Amino acid sequence: LIGGPDLFVSEVDESDGSIARYDPTVAVVSNISLDHKSMEELRDLFGGFTGRAAKAVLNLDNVETQALAQSLPSDKVITFALGEESATLNAHDLEPLPTGVRFNVTESGGETRPLELQVPGAHNAANALAAIGAVRAIGVPLGEAIAALESFTGIRRRMEVVGTANGVTVIDDFAHNPDKIAATLKTLHAFEGRLLILFQPHGFGPLRLMQSEFIDGFAALMRQDDVLLMPEPVYFGGTTDRSVGSEDIASGIRTAGRNAEALATREVCGDRLLELARPGDRIIVMGARDDTLSVFAAELLSRLATA
Repeated sequence: LIGGPDLFVSEVDESDGSIARYDPTVAVVSNISLDHKSMEELRDLFGGFTGRAAKAVLNLDNVETQALAQSLPSDKVITFALGEESATLNAHDLEPLPTGVRFNVTESGGETRPLELQVPGAHNAANALAAIGAVRAIGVPLGEAIAALESFTGIRRRMEVVGTANGVTVIDDFAHNPDKIAATLKTLHAFEGRLLILFQPHGFGPLRLMQSEFIDGFAALMRQDDVLLMPEPVYFGGTTDRSVGSEDIASGIRTAGRNAEALATREVCGDRLLELARPGDRIIVMGARDDTLSVFAAELLSRLATA
């Protein structure tokens, strides 16, 4: 444990419905988007979660959380957004950096302060605002919150740079649904370099539920020379409907004019990545629910070093 015993911070889970068991003092919701459940179920779960809280910290840049903010008493809500002046907290003048992002934070009715994060991407700027909102709800001064965030260097599998070998950088990332994948691709495309993407879906159920969203998301955000490789979804057994597989996604992306291949196994995908890789490329390993993805990313780096 870190800090005093009077504070407890937890990431709660909507996928198994356990979010319904939490009665938080401060509820933070950065977005509500299609993942494990239907949008109707998600609205009900997150509505109950924020309704039971003393304060709710909500993102005005997401349509669903914006609607949630409007449904709650105004004195119960702290809002945040990128450049939206009506938000309680907003970030503006974003400047992407190779390993971070610099921007200004303005608090409504208060001050403006600069903040330089050591993690990249506009989505991390939004996450920083969410964290500031959470601690402002319990009385932490804005300056102290910003100072703490500037010392944060990230966590494992959130665009974690594994290393660079022979001019190719390997990145390990937890992105597994369309919103998270979009955030990662937008961040990486802020700088030059082809992306070789290994995306291992986190189950046949999510792949079937979000088939069109995966196709549309990758097709819209991949550049002409990017390449997506997909093994079959990670499978834990049982009677899961396996009617939609990786080839269904890859073929849809190819139809949209981007490079995508579905291969039999992750190992075959790894061989193909090494065959394609050239100096200046970035290999991004994406997926969830499988800790061996980090091992796979490290092995790719090792093989690149000896190629």
